[in-house]
Amino acid sequence: MRLRILALAALAPLAACSTVKEAVSGPTLSQVGYPAALMPNDQSVLGSARLPGPQPASANSLWRTGARAFFNDQRASRIGDILTVQIDIDDSAKTTNATASSRTSGLKAGVPHLLGLETSLGKILPGAYDPANALETNSTTSNAGSGQVNRSEKISLTIAAVVTSVLPNGNMVIQGVQEVRTNTDLRQLTVAGIVRPEDISSANTVRHTQIAEARISYGGRGDISRVQKVPAGQSLIERFSPF
Repeated sequence: MRLRILALAALAPLAACSTVKEAVSGPTLSQVGYPAALMPNDQSVLGSARLPGPQPASANSLWRTGARAFFNDQRASRIGDILTVQIDIDDSAKTTNATASSRTSGLKAGVPHLLGLETSLGKILPGAYDPANALETNSTTSNAGSGQVNRSEKISLTIAAVVTSVLPNGNMVIQGVQEVRTNTDLRQLTVAGIVRPEDISSANTVRHTQIAEARISYGGRGDISRVQKVPAGQSLIERFSPF
């Protein structure tokens, strides 16, 4: 109990410093900045790589090789380019399990003859001792269990992401953050991952199912979110309590 009190006391100043201003004036939007690369520093990333420019039109043709538009290819291909990510998650899962087991066992044993000692045992044991019914046991066990999981998630959002790195094979690392504040509640959408150039449509959009190593986060903070959360002290006690 003393350790719990000390832990809560140590965390109290940190929680107070970060929430006093937010409780008074509401959450503040983050500053607009260039998103950080998703890849670790020791990974081989062409940080300044640029894809070759559009090829000139061939003789007697106005169409350039590899272009998807009449004049130029508007798809994201270089560091700093912007593309649109369409997030349309509609997942559901339902699992139902039921188990039942039972067992009944019995044992009956007697010792009518034991080297002539069965009569001597009657003098030691209670008077109701019967060598023919020396031992009798019975047991009955039963077990029943059931479980059910019913989960449904649906998110339909659109966000613009920035190309932060270009890998040696041409795949691009993207990252985007979107914040929307309504009164005193702030909603934040974050997306990051790796996309292939050929998965980007001619409208410069890509679906979330085509993003490798996708990291999608949708949450927020503010008065409404704070009320819905479990208090920090209660959360710590429930997490580390052995009972």
